[in-house]
Amino acid sequence: MISHLANIHPNVRLGKNVKIDPFATVLDNVEIGDDTWIGPYVTIMENTRIGKNCKIFPGAVISAIPQDLKFKGELTETFIGDHVTIREYVTINRGTKDKYSTHIGDNCLLMAYTHVAHDCVLGHHCILANNVNLAGHIEIGDYVILGGLVAAQQFVRFGDFSYVGGGCMVRKDVPPYIKAAREPMSYAGVNAVGMRRRGFTTEEVHHIQDIYRIIFVRKYNTAQAIKIISNTLPDTPYKEKIIDFIVASNTGIIRGI
Repeated sequence: MISHLANIHPNVRLGKNVKIDPFATVLDNVEIGDDTWIGPYVTIMENTRIGKNCKIFPGAVISAIPQDLKFKGELTETFIGDHVTIREYVTINRGTKDKYSTHIGDNCLLMAYTHVAHDCVLGHHCILANNVNLAGHIEIGDYVILGGLVAAQQFVRFGDFSYVGGGCMVRKDVPPYIKAAREPMSYAGVNAVGMRRRGFTTEEVHHIQDIYRIIFVRKYNTAQAIKIISNTLPDTPYKEKIIDFIVASNTGIIRGI
């Protein structure tokens, strides 16, 4: 059902059973998937792709131009996956010529007042709690949870299954499977609860804990820790993912205990 009080550009492409409430605005070159709800006073700007069964709550602004002085009006987009919930007054900016797009994966929850800046990439099943602020070019893996009021500077990365406690300032990469908290932010253990909820075995959790004890607890530098892990611990996909993430870091990883 499309309210006659909504402002919908004639070129908008709508799937089946889309509901758009009064006073929503949807501009040119927008696609909205089946069974998605657009609440009142939502603004969806140009070059947006929204998946199926999404819920966008009042006041959200999707795909506004980047807050980047280098942006010169190039054609960029915003992609939002399926089953995404975007709560009140969330703002998501479209990309710049860096990636030409901003991506939100499937089954994500963005709570009220969250800001996702240009060229960010969020994986699947992520939760961003109230007032999370992401600067540009941030990459977030799958099953990542960021607590309320987390602020992350540009270009940092969050590995799969990582968890960041509320109120943290994130200036360095957060490797996969860990918890981060405190100020300044530092390693706070392995995200054992989150992993077990997603089917990780006790043996897998213990293996990941062994890896991070070497990285964060035993006071080795990063190069020493990676060498010890490579030479002494069994080869597993988790070990490979952790080492690859750390080696690829441009900002460096967060501090240890």
